[in-house]
Amino acid sequence: MLKTPKMILIDVDGTLVDSVPDLAYCVDEMMKKLGRAGHGEAKVRNWVGNGVERLVRRALVGQLDGEPSDEQYAQAYPIFLALYAENTSKRSCLYPGVREGLDYMKSRGYLLGCVTNKAAQFTLPLLKDLGVHDDFGIVVSGDTLPVKKPDPGPLLHAARHFGVAPEDALMLGDSKSDVTAARAAGFQIVCMSYGYNHGEDIRNYAPDAVIDSMAQLRTLL
Repeated sequence: MLKTPKMILIDVDGTLVDSVPDLAYCVDEMMKKLGRAGHGEAKVRNWVGNGVERLVRRALVGQLDGEPSDEQYAQAYPIFLALYAENTSKRSCLYPGVREGLDYMKSRGYLLGCVTNKAAQFTLPLLKDLGVHDDFGIVVSGDTLPVKKPDPGPLLHAARHFGVAPEDALMLGDSKSDVTAARAAGFQIVCMSYGYNHGEDIRNYAPDAVIDSMAQLRTLL
């Protein structure tokens, strides 16, 4: 059984929001503009989770690891940014159970924050468009601080904001990066079974619990 937290921080991509349909559209349109073949949603799903810079690099080399040339990246990145600015929330949606989970957490009086590696220019419109921005007392984006997950800095920053000790904090995420950040920060960590973890089962990283829907939090907390 988990210790009841005072604060719960929630990741965005793969936890709150299925953002892959928009990201995959932008990747494939970017590749087209570069005169190259697209990759399709299934591949992009395995590349998401470390911010858009990393996603663009993966798209250019066509795999999870490896680096494109500086010239390739310099050409591709602005194309992607322009596309994603126009397509941040056109195809993305909240996962089933997210609204119920947020309502339950709010009804229990938990302090809620959002911690993501997505840049603020995309995070804030996405949360607003999907109607969840106002559920959070703080939003820490990928460019809010000099560091991002798996560094514990963003989690500890949110804890300081609320005046909550790490042992009274819980992270809700979906990836190895979330588990690593939470462990380093001294938080409890619960992961969603459905998220983006580069095709690996998140259970391999031993979070405190794994759930299939945010609505299941009421049985956990």
